[in-house]
Amino acid sequence: MTDERAPGLVLHSPGGTRFHFDPGTLCLELLPTGGPGPYARYEVLHRPADLADWAGRSRLGLAPDAVRITEGQLTAARTLRDALWRLTAARAAHGAGAGDPADYAVLNHAAARPPLAPRIAPDGTTAAPLPGDGDQLASTVARDAIALFTGPYADRVRECGADDCQLLFVDTSRPGRRRWCSMERCGNRHKVRALRARRDQHEAPGEHEA
Repeated sequence: MTDERAPGLVLHSPGGTRFHFDPGTLCLELLPTGGPGPYARYEVLHRPADLADWAGRSRLGLAPDAVRITEGQLTAARTLRDALWRLTAARAAHGAGAGDPADYAVLNHAAARPPLAPRIAPDGTTAAPLPGDGDQLASTVARDAIALFTGPYADRVRECGADDCQLLFVDTSRPGRRRWCSMERCGNRHKVRALRARRDQHEAPGEHEA
């Protein structure tokens, strides 16, 4: 059962199964909305309202009607997302310093604009940012990505360990042994396969049996 109050997103597998995916940071929450090359078939950011909806479902918790997004800003956000996809995948595969300089330029360009203004709630917790526009939203995502790539968890950017899953995350757990995008999905599937393999091995006839 998914906990929609937990940080992260509720995604749907190709088979329609709902599962909770927490990539560990804001910028990586943007990646499941689509992406470059083969990931374009998963595109969900077709209209400015789609990006505003994502902002509400992300860990920003920004009310969709509180962010103004133009068609041009939507295009820029998709460009940023695609560059971030390539950079994150390169980091996961090859470590720090990997990635196309052109993609870093896209990231830096987006981060150069003013971000969404942070706020604090009366109880001392983080409140939803002030209303803003698509450029501010993209800047906030880009700055989060730069903080990730230059911060203490830069060497924990990983791709899900399942052969048929390309979801990317940062492992912020204390032991640093996270392997799966979600224990609900790929982690559980791995457990089921391992259990079946052990059962089949146990049931197989011994070498000296006729």
